[in-house]
Amino acid sequence: MTISNNGSDLYQQIYKKLLVVVPSLLTIEESGKSVVSGYMDLSLDILKRGSDKNIIALSHYYKHPSGDMVADPDMEVAVYPARNMAEALSYQDTYGYRTVYTNGGTMVDVRARRDLNEFLNQWLDNLIQQGHCITADLGIPMAESDASAAAILATH
Repeated sequence: MTISNNGSDLYQQIYKKLLVVVPSLLTIEESGKSVVSGYMDLSLDILKRGSDKNIIALSHYYKHPSGDMVADPDMEVAVYPARNMAEALSYQDTYGYRTVYTNGGTMVDVRARRDLNEFLNQWLDNLIQQGHCITADLGIPMAESDASAAAILATH
């Protein structure tokens, strides 16, 4: 799975926004959560760490009348830190599931790739506007994390 140069600006925007929502994205070991009053909680799971690519899951959960917690939406995202890029890999909600890569990563659904990355980009805007922020517990005051996140956006 590789990102082509076509649309790389979008993948860089997604990466920058991810770092605002998850400033400690590269140091969180397993999972994290953001709770903002009046909005659905945001959960992060680190699915895979690699030398050039990490795979994460971002999800909102709601409580189904049965009592089960249901992810909606639930997205898998590939993060390429050395290239300052990230891209959507899959999307799932109560209505269905879409994936960008099939056949072991050799086939690309171009429409799904465009749609899912546009959705992810907009969703990250919404999460930032709502004040979501997932940080690793490193003893860093939240104000410093917020300032770092603002600096990331301001420099790009």
